[in-house]
Amino acid sequence: MTTTRTLGRSGIEVSAIGMGCWAIGGPLWGDGGQPFGWGEVDDDESIRTIHRALDLGVTLFDTASNYGAGHSERVLGRALAGRRSAAVIATKFGNVSDEDTRRALGTDASATFAVRSLEDSLRRLGTDYVDLYQLHLNDLPASAALDLVDTLEGLVDQGKIRSYGWSTDDPASAQAFAAAGPHCAAIQHDESVLNDNAAVLAVCDRHDLASLNRGPLAMGLLTGSTRTLGADDVRGRTPEWLQWFTDGRPTPEWAARVEQVRAALTADGRTLAQGALGWLLARSPRTVPIPGLRTVAQADENLATLTLAPLPPSAYTEVETLLTDLRRSS
Repeated sequence: MTTTRTLGRSGIEVSAIGMGCWAIGGPLWGDGGQPFGWGEVDDDESIRTIHRALDLGVTLFDTASNYGAGHSERVLGRALAGRRSAAVIATKFGNVSDEDTRRALGTDASATFAVRSLEDSLRRLGTDYVDLYQLHLNDLPASAALDLVDTLEGLVDQGKIRSYGWSTDDPASAQAFAAAGPHCAAIQHDESVLNDNAAVLAVCDRHDLASLNRGPLAMGLLTGSTRTLGADDVRGRTPEWLQWFTDGRPTPEWAARVEQVRAALTADGRTLAQGALGWLLARSPRTVPIPGLRTVAQADENLATLTLAPLPPSAYTEVETLLTDLRRSS
């Protein structure tokens, strides 16, 4: 299969599957002890995982300024030392956190913060440019996002970023931002076999953008794991926006959906995760799934999908038939 895709109208070539770097950031805490990370991490294993991903052909690494209050960026920078030219780095801005206390401190959608956050990200990443700089505030009014376009274009002109995008699930917002921003290259949005956002994909088609798929494995639900998650894991004390898990266990309704499609996704010998990623690659030539990886074993399993074809048409059709009611309601 083709193992690369194009990052929208930027023309930047990336691996057809990237590595999401939220999980390697470690803890981040919100008000009332709400966890916004994935629990404690082993930085050495994280670095081995990034190196394994590179060896398996991954070039796109997606992180954010607030993943572990900057820890994810620092670990990624360490791992890419001496190998920066082999990687396409995507990071995000808009969420404020304290590096020392690992506390989430709210949001800032100002142009001034966008510039300052980039400088901090460049420092942590150990690089002088970012390939894709993404607004990280999903529900920000489009008018506020449009106020950032001139600043982002200026950062492109300065060579500090090569392109930019927005992590949003709202098609109208994506449409407005893409139309206004000459160097807007991607929309990052929730996209998986369980949650297809056809409207955002249509915007990507209309404006020649990449569709970066966060949550491609439904935050672990589509790996088939049934273990109970700890209280320091975002899935263990579930925030309102997270539908896949309840108190550290798969939400029964969604676990049942997974069982509906398991046979179709694994019919040709793939694992469940490989089938879910294969569905995304079959969904559109613009999709670039970015599953979170925190161990070498996860990299080996998920990135083996790069050597497989997208999910076969017959299996893809069967999945859509099995999920007809879900598709109609979404």
